[in-house]
Amino acid sequence: MAERRVAELGPGAACCGWNHCGRRLASGAVDGSVSVYDSHPSPSSKWQAHEQAIVNVVWLPPEYGDAVACACADGTLSLWEEVAEDDQLPAWRKRKVFEGGNCRILNVHFGLHLGSLKMVTTYSDGQIKIFELLDSLELDKWQLQADFQNVMDPVSRFGKPACTSASIAWNPRRSVSQQASFAIGFNSDSPHFNSCKIWEFEEAHQRWLPLVELGLPEDKGDRVCAVAWAPNIGRPSTENVALLSGHDGEVWQLEWDMGGMTLASTGGDGMVKLWQANLDGVWHEQAVLDCSGSRV
Repeated sequence: MAERRVAELGPGAACCGWNHCGRRLASGAVDGSVSVYDSHPSPSSKWQAHEQAIVNVVWLPPEYGDAVACACADGTLSLWEEVAEDDQLPAWRKRKVFEGGNCRILNVHFGLHLGSLKMVTTYSDGQIKIFELLDSLELDKWQLQADFQNVMDPVSRFGKPACTSASIAWNPRRSVSQQASFAIGFNSDSPHFNSCKIWEFEEAHQRWLPLVELGLPEDKGDRVCAVAWAPNIGRPSTENVALLSGHDGEVWQLEWDMGGMTLASTGGDGMVKLWQANLDGVWHEQAVLDCSGSRV
């Protein structure tokens, strides 16, 4: 299969993210700018979102138009929406800024449940905050729904950690009978906060509860760099179906394909690995790509 260059992000790119249909790519740079690429290697839009580096850029669900959230190295989070006014070309407008206060906002993720948009944010003190959009037509109207930390036991037993990063994955299955849930793991100096946990919303008492802690007993204190929820999996189980080894160093990021059949991983060795399960359910390495995109 012939390879086609989609975009030239340049040396200043710090992060990037595809929209939900995989047709638009947003890239954040160390100078605080954000670029959006469509079907051309050059950006169709570019604007200055922050004064410091962009550490993460995430698209909102398509039901809410073309909009992105940008997490900045200064600890703030901004929401931007592409709008067309009168006869002018579409432009990106700032809709909302979230301040981290004494803590930095590390990451953000969006999820839909029963027609309501939720935004999960993580902070450098191990805090998790969940906001709910009050008006689907106004991206500046959010309400804090919950505020807790990523522990199974009361936080007073462990104190507050110092977190450098966090990974979030919202359950992509949409069902009236299924509760809203997401997975989250931290990279911190406290093993009690690090382990990946599944949080589920309890409708009866309108609260978020830890459903399960993932990982083998000897691994539960390890720092978590990446979490990914397969689109064909609903409520998770605690069964460990595979242990994939092959990267030389830490694994930095995980992504599933749209069918949940192929898992992509990348890490400190600069390699991208594609994993698939055979008919017997045994996972194996399907392909390896180097950082330039050529097959190894």
